[in-house]
Amino acid sequence: MFGIGRERDDDTFDRADVFEPAHLPDPGSFLGDVDVLVGDEHLAVHRLAAELFEERGVYDVTFGYNLARLNRDRRHPDAGFRYGTEVRRADGTADDGDESADDATVKGDDAAPTRVLRAEFTPTTEFCPQSEQLATGAFRAWNGLGERHEFDVVVVRVDGMHQESARINAALAELDPRSVDANAPSTASADGGRDGESSPAGGFESPF
Repeated sequence: MFGIGRERDDDTFDRADVFEPAHLPDPGSFLGDVDVLVGDEHLAVHRLAAELFEERGVYDVTFGYNLARLNRDRRHPDAGFRYGTEVRRADGTADDGDESADDATVKGDDAAPTRVLRAEFTPTTEFCPQSEQLATGAFRAWNGLGERHEFDVVVVRVDGMHQESARINAALAELDPRSVDANAPSTASADGGRDGESSPAGGFESPF
């Protein structure tokens, strides 16, 4: 209870090394036509997300933790990130697997396929006022630290359950991963103080 103090982590959060699909949002339409990551593949990508978010200060100031930790928070089993991957050819079409990445690479950089990670963020509520800021922070962390992972592009979208998802996703679609300013300052909050938890004094400054 809030008046007694914070619950122990093992009472509130799933283990970081265990994939718990029942405590994760279902993949939405943004992941409908790609390979959705599960099991160890999901865990590996999300561990890296946590590291990148920590480095860039992508924090949920309402709950006072790295945004990636939302995936493990048992109080919000339908919120967090799901991931999918795809390989796209230089002309923008999906790679159907007929030609390997090595075969494409020898033809020149212009023909090399692009490895894409799709990250779909489901906020805690359909009216979460900071969803755009959180998703943008995640986008900037992934693409601003591109040397830390194998993907050429990471695309982030907000799940359609959010009442402003169409507007938010249109804004996210305008961001260019190749020229994103990863150091644009901002402050993140998942839902403006719901569930009786207040932000830490002064909040967290998030150098997205």
